[in-house]
Parts: sequence; structure tokens; C-alpha cells
Amino acid sequence: MKKILLLVLLFVFIFAIIADEEEAPKKTIEDQRRDTMRFGTDTEITTLIQALISEKVDYLDNEIIEIANITKNRGILTGAFNFFNEMEKNGLEERAIRAVTGRDDEANETILAAVNYLGKVKAKVATDSLKDLINNGENRFLNNALRALGRTGGGEHSSDTAYFLLDHYNDKNPNDETKREIVIAMGEAGSISSIPFLSDLVNNADERAPLRMAALDALSKIGDEEGLDAIVNAVSSSDPNVRSTAIAALAPFSGTDVDNAILEAFRDSYYRTRIGAASAAGIRRLDSAIPFLRYRAENDEVPAVKDEAIKALGAINNSETMEILDSLFAERKNSDRVRLVAGEMLLQNNADIYGPKVLIEMEEAKAKNQTPLYNGFIRIMGIAKSSVMEGIAKNFVLSGGVIEKSLALDLILNNEFRGLAEEVRSLLDEKKYGASVARKAQNTLDKLGLN
Repeated sequence: MKKILLLVLLFVFIFAIIADEEEAPKKTIEDQRRDTMRFGTDTEITTLIQALISEKVDYLDNEIIEIANITKNRGILTGAFNFFNEMEKNGLEERAIRAVTGRDDEANETILAAVNYLGKVKAKVATDSLKDLINNGENRFLNNALRALGRTGGGEHSSDTAYFLLDHYNDKNPNDETKREIVIAMGEAGSISSIPFLSDLVNNADERAPLRMAALDALSKIGDEEGLDAIVNAVSSSDPNVRSTAIAALAPFSGTDVDNAILEAFRDSYYRTRIGAASAAGIRRLDSAIPFLRYRAENDEVPAVKDEAIKALGAINNSETMEILDSLFAERKNSDRVRLVAGEMLLQNNADIYGPKVLIEMEEAKAKNQTPLYNGFIRIMGIAKSSVMEGIAKNFVLSGGVIEKSLALDLILNNEFRGLAEEVRSLLDEKKYGASVARKAQNTLDKLGLN
């Protein structure tokens, strides 16, 4: 009798535990991650930060800022700076400056991450700290600090930054790589005070090609007519790398001479020059380049040139170029690469018409087991912005596999299809659809404000 009573009590106890577990609310992915950020080890937190970077989600920004402001752990702090750098978010400038000014107490990797972050967000308040770091002469941080200074020292202080950089170039005997970083920083700062110096570098045929190329890029970024002559002169350089860089550097400028130089560059046997010509034609939306771009897209022997020509046709975006892109996409004998780049441009310019067309070709590729092409269509479909994609997204949620469901979430987020909230919620089941889809569904709900 006692044994029976004990078994009954044991059964009741187990049942009570099970009931309590069933009644306890299950933590969301967001809650679990918030707990990790608060209580996790450095390895757990840095792994989580890498996941957040990959997923490009920001709901833990405040928690990251909070822990970054109090921790000395190099892994966590470096990860925090890298995350805010990747997301181009403000919020850690003060902590990053503290890392730079108190660098004796910080790991090298943390200081470099802080410097890169300050540059990425163009934190003007960090300009003096970066100058101090540069003047300190620590080579391990120098090149990163120079580039960051160019980005933070623009605007109203660009002339001061330019003169500081010029003094460092002339007085500190920098090595070749540091010289190049100084030139790049001048372009980032964007001061016209740098133009005479940069033009002299470009025009000096005895100077190293990488430095002349960096000077061309810098003149292009500054975009002032005063630097145009040096760029045009470099178009006829005997060095093919300088030549190709000069062509690409013409993009921000206008005028008949500039147009003619770009068109002539399509005939250059060096493939990078043709890439530069296509890029410049696209940026300038140069109608006169359309025949050249079509020829390169259809016939160039270098796939990268074809890519750039197709992208330029997409950038010009008129009836003629859309017709060319349509023909490149529709021809199934073309390479997957050509069809996918053309399809991406068509979707970018008119997803209303080409969303359904790309879907048809995607299903065709799936039926023929053309997996690379099918995966490529999945990738480019995710960028489509059109109301016609709502039905496609819903269908993928209801009947697609994991890949299609992930695509559906991209479409729902990019197009803000809030009417599909229930469909998104249906994907939160990790056991049924996997952790990656469930996390993505949760992130989609968060970003659309549907929680």
C-alpha cells in the first residue's frame, strides 16, 4: 500500500513539473539574446555580435553600448566597435575616443577597431584624438588613423586636415604605403587645398603607379574642375593601371572632352580601362555610350567587363537600355552570370514588370536542376520592390522550402508588406522551419514594428 501511495505521489509531482513547464512562457529569440548580452561569457557575446552583423539587426544596440562602456574585455569591446562600424551607427564615439586616448590600457586590436569605427561614422569630435595618435608615431596604428582622419576631418575643417596631412607627407619621411594612405585621406577630406599637390603626383611620370592612382582617386572624390586637367592627361598614360584609374576618375566631371575620353577608353585593350569606361558611363548616364556598352555586354572576353557594362546600362535606365537588358536576360543561351546581372538591373528599374518574369525563369531553372542559376535568381529576387511581389512572397511562405521562405522574408521586409504579418509569425517555429528562418522571421517582425 505504501509503495502504491509513493508511486501516486511521484506521478503527481512529475505531472506538476510538466504542467509548470508548459505554463511557463517560452522566451523569444530576442529575449534569449538579450540574456546572453547581459550574462554571457566573452566568447558567447562575441559570437552573438557576429550573428547580429550577419543578420544586420539592431534591436540589441542599447545593450551593446551599455556593455562596451563598462567592459575592458578586448574581444567584447572589439566586437562592439566592429558591429557599430559595419552598421554605420552612431553611439560609441565617446567610448572609441577613450580607447584611442587611453591606448596604453587597451589591446591593439581594440584600438584599431575604435579608429576604424570613428572613421566610418565620420566622427568630427575625434579629429584631435586622431591627430595626436598620428603625431605619436606608432606605426601599428598610423595608416588606419590617417584614413580615419581624412573621413572625420572633412567639411569646414577640410583645409586644416589637408595641411596637416601635407606636413606629415613632407616632414615625417613616410614609407610608400603611408604616403598612399595620406593621399587617400586627402581625397576623403575633400579639400581643394590638396589639388595642386595631388595634380603634381598624377603628372609625375616617374612616380610610382599606385601613388599616382591614389591621387587620381582623390581628385575624383574632391570633384573640383581644378583637378580635371591632370586626370585627362593621365588618360593617355603609358601605364595601363594609371590609364584605367584615370578613366574611372572622370565620372564626376562633365564636358565634351570628358565624354570623348570615356568613349575612346572602350577601345583600350587593357580590360580595366574598359571597366573604368563602363563605370564612368553609368555614373554619368552617358547616352552616347549605349552602343559601346551593348557591344561590351554581348562580346567582351572578360566577364568583369560584361558585368560593368550591364550595370551601366541599368544605371542609364531608358527605354533603349531596358530593351537591351531584356534581351540579355531572356536569352537562355547566355551565361548564368550575364542573365543574373541583367535580371538584377531589370528588377531594380522595374520590378512591376520583371518580378513575374524573373519568377518564371527561376521556376524553369528549378525544373531543370540548374541549381547555381536558381540560387542566383533567389538572390536577385530579394531586392525587388513592387506591390506585385506580395502575392509571390505569400506563396513562398505557404508552399516554398527553406530557401524560398527566406526569400519571402526579404521581400516582405524590403517592401514593408505588413499585411503578411501572420504569415511571418507562422515561421517563428524553430523546430519546424529551423533556427535561421525563425530568427529571420523575428527580425522581420521587429524591423516592421509588428511585435
